[in-house]
Amino acid sequence: MSELAIQAIGFVGVAFFIASYQIKSNRALFLCQMIGCLIFCVQFFIMGAYTGAVSLIINIIRNLLLVKRKDWKWVERKSTMLVILALLTAMTIYTWEGVISLLPFIMVAVTTIGYWSNNAQKIRLSQFIGSPCVLLYDILIRSWGGVLNETITLLSIIISVIRFGWKNMGKPDSDF
Repeated sequence: MSELAIQAIGFVGVAFFIASYQIKSNRALFLCQMIGCLIFCVQFFIMGAYTGAVSLIINIIRNLLLVKRKDWKWVERKSTMLVILALLTAMTIYTWEGVISLLPFIMVAVTTIGYWSNNAQKIRLSQFIGSPCVLLYDILIRSWGGVLNETITLLSIIISVIRFGWKNMGKPDSDF
């Protein structure tokens, strides 16, 4: 596959992440991000960035569980979150590519904790903390769509806070 085609895959993923930060509903945010993660996962596998790709698979699993939060009450348990974090840890060790592997690990770990709160304010804050880690990872593996995505992600988080108000994001989302 050509370098241009590989980079184009990442730019498709960007569109889904842009949309996700302009949606007030946590449930819709998770769905858009699952699609974006899947697209970047494909790109990372093609690029040989396996820790990043596997962390995105765990992201997808996590988001799917959170979308089904109403239907599967066991998902709300802290123990479910801890299982996801344990899986992330094991897969990071398995795909270890050096210190660079800590970057996607931190992103998924921090956002998992934030997402489990079902609180838009904490979710956006966890993304704002984790996003720079993925931005650096994307720079190091040369995923230019990823670099653009994380830059836009940071800006989109700021816009969503301005749009919906930081204080208004402090309440649990009624979509769950």
